[in-house]
Amino acid sequence: MKKLFAVALIICLALTSFVGCKKENQTLILATTTSTQNSGLLDHIIPGFEKETGIDVDVIAVGTGAALQMGRDGEADVLLVHAKSSEEEFIAEGHGLKRSDVMYNDFVIVGPADDPAGLKVIKDDVSKAYETLLTSEATFVSRGDDSGTHKKEKSIWTNAGLEPSGDWYVEVGKGMGDTLTMADEMNAYTMTDRATYLSMKENLGLDIVIEGDVSLFNQYGVIPVNPDKNDMINSDEANKFTEWLLNEETQKMIGEFGIEKFGQPLFIPNAE
Repeated sequence: MKKLFAVALIICLALTSFVGCKKENQTLILATTTSTQNSGLLDHIIPGFEKETGIDVDVIAVGTGAALQMGRDGEADVLLVHAKSSEEEFIAEGHGLKRSDVMYNDFVIVGPADDPAGLKVIKDDVSKAYETLLTSEATFVSRGDDSGTHKKEKSIWTNAGLEPSGDWYVEVGKGMGDTLTMADEMNAYTMTDRATYLSMKENLGLDIVIEGDVSLFNQYGVIPVNPDKNDMINSDEANKFTEWLLNEETQKMIGEFGIEKFGQPLFIPNAE
């Protein structure tokens, strides 16, 4: 009898579909913005988490709006995104357990090296830059995908009392890397996070034309999805990832990323 029980137990552990058996899920679905992937940050830090914990991370890189929707739909375990007001709304609605600051960088406006709209002389006033783009009708490529970058761009237009429209304003519905490539091909301007731009700069004919405006601050946060959504949410793994992302060693890794290649970090860690 004991031998039969042992055989059944072995089969049970081997076959996750075996009646009455449940194998612990060691896969984590991370829904995140394209900038964390396009910049190379995730390739830099995720292998350390997988090696340390034995948990495989399945990265779904989309815009922040789409990542938050995945959380609402219970299709992700944890989110790493960058639209703080939308993240706080997500928490208030009960979709996430807690939001924690992870790191920040900034947005910049980039454009053709010859700067046909003359934005470089404006330097750090992004509202004035957008007004100049609108009046000059210089081609501007918008992500148009409800990402954190797109949300920030729209808020700047709104706060400046401006409404972009016309053939010069091109909404592409693409991630940051694709949007930068399209702007380059179209000899156009666009708004990007600094990290993705720097990681692609050597293959682009685009220069930074506007930077330093306080409204271009870009904060990233991590949110474990509420496990009450459904029984497929891997809450334990999500919590482990969140704790790991916020710990001192990982924060140091984040702060060092980009220094060797670009002479500056692409993200500044600021977990509390």
